[in-house]
Amino acid sequence: MEDNNVLDLLEAAGRLEAVAATLEQAAERIAERERALAAQEQGCRIVATVDETEPISSLREQELERRLADAEAKIAQLCAHAPAAPQPAGRQTLAPGTATLLAKQGVAVEAGSASLEAAALDGALASLSIEQRIAVKAELLRAGLLG
Repeated sequence: MEDNNVLDLLEAAGRLEAVAATLEQAAERIAERERALAAQEQGCRIVATVDETEPISSLREQELERRLADAEAKIAQLCAHAPAAPQPAGRQTLAPGTATLLAKQGVAVEAGSASLEAAALDGALASLSIEQRIAVKAELLRAGLLG
């Protein structure tokens, strides 16, 4: 029985040696690849310098500066002569529900009127809850009737 155990141990040791040799070879191949990649990266560096002594670049720079100045002058001239943009008009009508509510309370809202009297509006809205008063006043503000 001991002979079988010794043979099994020798066989296992032989397999372990083979595995160790394979691992060493794999480690060597990985190290070679890393060295090759490092050498490749060093060889791929691009180095560039700018020669500032060329008169062509300064001529190009001067032309671009001149064109920029001309464009800025033209923009300033166009802005000075442009008509003022008309302000967008706000809403000039009331929602039918708001107009009906105000009419029931005796507040006349005319299409051409610019604003309502504050006392008449507060009196008309006194019977409403706070939330309803806020909603009606917001509607009047959007319509441009409340200043």
